[in-house]
Amino acid sequence: MLRIAAAMLLMALPAAAEAADGPALYKRCAACHLATGAGVPGAFPSLKVEPAALAAKPDGRRFLVLALTRGLSGPIVVDGKTYRGVMPAQPMKDDEVAAVLNHVLDTIAAADKKVTRFSADEVGGIRKGGAALTPRQVAELKAAIK
Repeated sequence: MLRIAAAMLLMALPAAAEAADGPALYKRCAACHLATGAGVPGAFPSLKVEPAALAAKPDGRRFLVLALTRGLSGPIVVDGKTYRGVMPAQPMKDDEVAAVLNHVLDTIAAADKKVTRFSADEVGGIRKGGAALTPRQVAELKAAIK
C-alpha cells in the first residue's frame, strides 16, 4: 500500500526538466568551428583559447552570450587573426546557450575550473540587456574587452 501511494505521488509531480545537452547542441556550431573547435583558418575562428579568457571577464561573458544569441557581423580579431564573416544568431533557449558555452569551456577550451560556468539565469539577463544590439554591434563589443 505504501509503495502504491509513493508511486502515485511521484506521478503527480511535474517531470524534472532535462538539462540541455551541450555536446549535442554544439553540433550545430561544429558545422563551422569543427567538432574539435579548431575552426577553419581564414574563415571561422578557433574556440580553443579565447572563450576561456573571455569567460573570466564580465564583458567577455556578455560578448560570448550575445555572439550566440544576437549573432556577429563584421570584423573581429581572434587569436591575433581578423575574421570578416557573419555568424547568425542561434535559436536557442537560455539553458541551451549556457550548456553550449559550458561545453566549449569544459571540452574545447579546457578552461580553468575557477572560471564560473554559465547559468540559464545569467544568459537570460545578458540576452535581455542586449536585445537591441545588432550583430555588427555585438562584434564591436569584442574590441572593447580588455
